[in-house]
Amino acid sequence: MNEPTRRKAARLLLLVAASFATAITSAAETPLAIRGYDPVAYFTLGAPVRGLPQFEYEWDEQRYRFSRPEHRELFRANPARYAPQFANFCTMALTRGEVYEANPEYWLISEGKLYMFRKAIGPELFRKNLAGNIAQAERNRPVLQKR
Repeated sequence: MNEPTRRKAARLLLLVAASFATAITSAAETPLAIRGYDPVAYFTLGAPVRGLPQFEYEWDEQRYRFSRPEHRELFRANPARYAPQFANFCTMALTRGEVYEANPEYWLISEGKLYMFRKAIGPELFRKNLAGNIAQAERNRPVLQKR
């Protein structure tokens, strides 16, 4: 390989490396949704399941992980159907105007919507006044914008 060809190859290699580094950095800067749990699994498997880094999809300024590629495709086709109603936050706390990160192990699906809670007691408390709690959490949703 002659010198000009070697220089071109080196520049191309640097360009490719820089592009790859930028892609990795931007993915790392996008927050991980629901601690990396697969949002579709709550609906299809009825259980919290950790997602895998190789099955990620960015939506609404969050990186969602999925346990299998078909879950990622279901989410991609209709993210609002599968994403938790109040992102990474505890729905029960939101009914009181408080903001706490939810624990993906504590969850509830009601009328096709996923709600997450901070504590194990959350789903039970929420069910006691389901319609009222949903309405109150929705009224308090603007509190999340401040975060």
